[in-house]
Amino acid sequence: MGVNLTPIIEKRVVTLEDLRGRSFAVDGFVVLHQFLALIRARDGTPLMDAKGRTTSHLVGLAFRTTRLVADYGMKLIFVFDGRPPQLKRAEVEKRREIRAKFEEEYREAVAAGDYKTAMTKAVMTGRLTGEGIADAKRLLDLLGIPWVQAPSEGEAQAAYMAAKGDVWASNSQDYDSLLFGAPRLVRYITIQGEEWLPSKGRGRKLQPEIIDLPAMLTELNITRDQLIDVGILIGTDFNPGIRGIGPKTALKLIRKHGRLEELPPEIREQLTPDADAIRDLYNHPPATDNYTLDEKPLQEEELIRFLCDERSFSRERVDTVITRMKNARSQRSLRDWFGGI
Repeated sequence: MGVNLTPIIEKRVVTLEDLRGRSFAVDGFVVLHQFLALIRARDGTPLMDAKGRTTSHLVGLAFRTTRLVADYGMKLIFVFDGRPPQLKRAEVEKRREIRAKFEEEYREAVAAGDYKTAMTKAVMTGRLTGEGIADAKRLLDLLGIPWVQAPSEGEAQAAYMAAKGDVWASNSQDYDSLLFGAPRLVRYITIQGEEWLPSKGRGRKLQPEIIDLPAMLTELNITRDQLIDVGILIGTDFNPGIRGIGPKTALKLIRKHGRLEELPPEIREQLTPDADAIRDLYNHPPATDNYTLDEKPLQEEELIRFLCDERSFSRERVDTVITRMKNARSQRSLRDWFGGI
């Protein structure tokens, strides 16, 4: 779910054209969950192959992500989560409970023939299985799009890569990337340009947003360590927040008192006992240097075999993807050639 910093963050809304040619470390789990949520049949059923295996996330990667690469020249490296930190156990269990609740409500809506309601529930039921993750990695390999396996939190790995300057920005829907130290976060890099709001039963239009961490900290008049303390007060994936303290109040408290240890006793006594461990996790998260941003060869025959023969995709649509990726490679080669003259 991530930390909710929306009310205190200044964002710069841009277009996909503004991001042309940029490189991004993409929070893979967030993107795949979005595809699982939104790419569904009218009754909310996810797309599946002939053997009943979910393919919604593969459809998204094949037909939407490739457009970002081909149409906008973006260089993407997908980052996949590793083992979650012990501090995240409660959040993981909470998400399981929420998903189970929506699954039950989805079944009830389908049984009643209320497909509109069913769809609003279905978007919250997507399960990213081990097989689904392996399929996504295989598809990226066949498309020639690089990916990296994070040792733990994918957002932390993406932030690490952005901080090193290996990519222009971290790409995630959540603000945690900023707490992990990403100097630049870009949200909503999407062809579809829509996000589903389960609580309201409708979608909303999205445009890419850029948040520059140094500029944001200057505007808020706090340090990154203080931003982490703000996050701990309002709640992160690693701790519940303090009831009644939202982003604006948390910001005022940290501006006034400087750090969690200096807060008034009645607030301090409500703090999580894991505050120091959470600070350390944001400041020193596990990360790896075992990755490359280099594109791999497009494996046409293997791609056709995987998507058409194994996952029931139409040959015509897969041929479109192949043509798109080949054209993108040709255009990039021409730019590199003339750019070097």
